[in-house]
Amino acid sequence: MKKQRAFLKWAGGKFGLVEEIQRHLPPASQLVEPFVGAGSIFLNSDFEHYLLADINPDLINLYNLLKHQPQEYIREAKRWFTPENNRKEAYLDVRKQFNDCDDVMYRSLAFLYMNRFGFNGLCRYNKKGGFNVPFGSYKKPYFPEAELEFFAQKAQRATFICASYQQTFHQAMASSAIYCDPPYAPLSNTANFTAYAGNGFSLDDQAALADLAEKTAQERGIPVLISNHDTILTRRLYHGAQLNVVKVKRTISRNGAGRNKVDELLALFTPESMR
Repeated sequence: MKKQRAFLKWAGGKFGLVEEIQRHLPPASQLVEPFVGAGSIFLNSDFEHYLLADINPDLINLYNLLKHQPQEYIREAKRWFTPENNRKEAYLDVRKQFNDCDDVMYRSLAFLYMNRFGFNGLCRYNKKGGFNVPFGSYKKPYFPEAELEFFAQKAQRATFICASYQQTFHQAMASSAIYCDPPYAPLSNTANFTAYAGNGFSLDDQAALADLAEKTAQERGIPVLISNHDTILTRRLYHGAQLNVVKVKRTISRNGAGRNKVDELLALFTPESMR
């Protein structure tokens, strides 16, 4: 099967890890993703149903629009991808309107536009909730029409919810498998640049997620797979899991020199019945 790219650029996207994650995902009728992001695992797996969650309402609203009104959304989105809109002034005007309005269709169209015309595909908000990614100055941003169409088709098998990871775990059925791609633990004390974690995902959160994953496997019989950096901390957090080390290329860094291969962990918490 040809690998499918997400229609959004995304910090920490899992396109490069698809095969490794597929290899370690247990069989199930439903895949639950509490941190769906751009959806590379959803797009490149074949479960009967998906429960896909994120705490970003703009992301989930966009996915639901694309699921229910695909033709209208794709037609309207294409109109934004013009040379006239590839100017800093136009971008900043859209960004201001996005931050000032509540209309779901407008915000969803602007979200895709800013993802493709903004800097490095970042998704970042200030403390007041305003989107604040600067203009990207790209020669000709790509309109992901085929990727949008594939997503819309696959979305018919999915339920998209704006929810915390705790709420999403709670909704998982006994026949589910859960895949977690949280904001990563820092590689070191200085390496805490996580462009996708503007809300903050502390070390306490990392520990709470690991604890919930272990309990979910042991007490509810639902397997949980988690991606993270391979560090002393994460190995301690996931001590109850089967650990698999993977080398991957990081997709976003402060400068090109930082795009090197680092070890990552795939930690699989399995129920007793599956061991």
